[in-house]
Amino acid sequence: MQDLLTQTGSDNFRELHRWSVENPERFWSKAWDDLSIVGQKGSLVRSGANFTGTKWFEEAKLNVVETLLAGDFDQEVLVELSEHAPRRCLTRGQLRSEVAACAAGLLASGVKKGDRVVAWMPNVQEAVVLALGALSLGAVVSTASTDFGPAALIDRFGQIEPVFLLTTAEYQYGGKKFSLRDKIDQVVSELPTLKQVVVVGGSGTHQSWEEFLAPHRGTALEFEKLDFAHPGFILFSSGTTGKPKCIVHSAAGVLLKVLSEQGYHLDINPGDRIFYSTTCGWMMWNWLVMGLGRQATIVLVDGSPSYPEITKLWSVAEEEKVSFLGVSAALIDSWRKRALVPKSKFDLKNLKTIASTGSPLSPSGFDWVAESVSDSVALASIAGGTDVCGCLVLGVPTEKVVRGEIQGPALGLDIAIFDQDGKEVSSGEDGELVCRNDFPTVPLKFWGDETGARMRAAYFERFEGVWAHGDFARTTSSGGFEILGRVDATLNSRGVRIGTAEIYRVVMNLPQITGALAVAQPFDGDTRIVLFVVTEDQLDQGLIQVIKSSLRDNASPRHVPSLIVSVPDLPRTRNGKLNELALADIISGRQERDSSTLANPECLEWFRDWAKSFKEEAR
Repeated sequence: MQDLLTQTGSDNFRELHRWSVENPERFWSKAWDDLSIVGQKGSLVRSGANFTGTKWFEEAKLNVVETLLAGDFDQEVLVELSEHAPRRCLTRGQLRSEVAACAAGLLASGVKKGDRVVAWMPNVQEAVVLALGALSLGAVVSTASTDFGPAALIDRFGQIEPVFLLTTAEYQYGGKKFSLRDKIDQVVSELPTLKQVVVVGGSGTHQSWEEFLAPHRGTALEFEKLDFAHPGFILFSSGTTGKPKCIVHSAAGVLLKVLSEQGYHLDINPGDRIFYSTTCGWMMWNWLVMGLGRQATIVLVDGSPSYPEITKLWSVAEEEKVSFLGVSAALIDSWRKRALVPKSKFDLKNLKTIASTGSPLSPSGFDWVAESVSDSVALASIAGGTDVCGCLVLGVPTEKVVRGEIQGPALGLDIAIFDQDGKEVSSGEDGELVCRNDFPTVPLKFWGDETGARMRAAYFERFEGVWAHGDFARTTSSGGFEILGRVDATLNSRGVRIGTAEIYRVVMNLPQITGALAVAQPFDGDTRIVLFVVTEDQLDQGLIQVIKSSLRDNASPRHVPSLIVSVPDLPRTRNGKLNELALADIISGRQERDSSTLANPECLEWFRDWAKSFKEEAR
């Protein structure tokens, strides 16, 4: 960032940020050049107006894989560590060869530009190779982690009509092996558009990964030149009703935005070694893969972050000489509670930056990093999400870290906090986190949303011409941000947004359950999912285990609530719809909103009593 300050004549980050917002064409054009994007940029940086009417780099022709794989062929650029297999690594030259063979295999399978290629995979190198191979052809990539069950997977992939699926025969987590063999055919039967299924490890029915690549070894790597706005990724973000939203992103937009975050805000440079603790089902996986564009080495770690020991990730940081470590705020808090002191056991001299996301990092989490890891490491709390495949607010390397705060807004984004009437609030006042100008990772569309109505409803109906991100937040006197939670009833489980509808689809199939309502509750510095149920009979431990097992097997472990509570009734509107927001206000301790639209407002009294008793017990 220091070079950018000098080049723009800015005295400090706040001046630079203001310049980037007031001069979007100059900023994003300069970012293209500074960040070494490979391709024909053209002279027209931005045209149109407003979020959905703006077009970026209309004259550009590029393929993001060319940027991601540029550089020294002998540099080790991808490392994979898993619970049950030896360390694997690839040089850039080897990765290019794998991607070339994969691309040729996809072509031979009938994949063409614009087709959807999907992966249901652990966090291993085959997933990266598939993504890059597909992107090199202009195909659209979507990934999900292996902890998603068939129902949740089909809810996602079933909407986008994929033609190619990569999955695995088995995986390991927390020392336990899990087989997908009996689930693959179920998933394939629900995805009738598939032309090819490849299974890492083989399944006896479908082609193995090695069999898929073998005929195409030695193929030259080629790049389909694409428009900047060509779709590259489909990510999934759940709301409170219906199936998950299929968010379509430009691969070039994601590349440019993420590299601006990594290069300007987070001090990731060529030769660095970066590791983010993630799965293929979280947008931070896409974010990590983009790190190849910084000519950095990306480290993939599959399995539990706490197996075989709670110190596992610190061992990885030491052994792999990690310079950038990304984790969830919940993981930092778990280390703090265990009183770990990594600096006393591990050599962390290469570590420059720790990034935290997924939920707000508490002030005590900041203290723990400074005291137990290093008082010189840059601690960058970051926030954004799937909707933008990047950050809205994040670290500022030229400013002091303030405990409990995210340092500042992303360059190029005009971030503010609005009250419910769309007016900017003063520092310290709570409101909604918004962005007042367009940027390259505004979604191209939602898949299947032909009129754009769902996308408008998701982001632009709250405030005319302004991106409403859906988070409560406030600014601080130092110019930082504090994220306070979700505006709607969408749940946040370990950094991944989950729609309540996904929980209800599973739970309401159980004959013992006649009603269910899930909300997120602030708890122990983070949030937890609380599921309230109406049952035919008593809610005993046996039924609780049935509910948890059903959610784990048919959705994912992230869908399993921390607490299941039996209730006499659930709040509903007069047309019979569950009112999650009324309940979320009560158990979160927020000011309650108008309940006059409820058909049974008297039922809220039970929840008020429950929330009061819970608060008293917690003291």
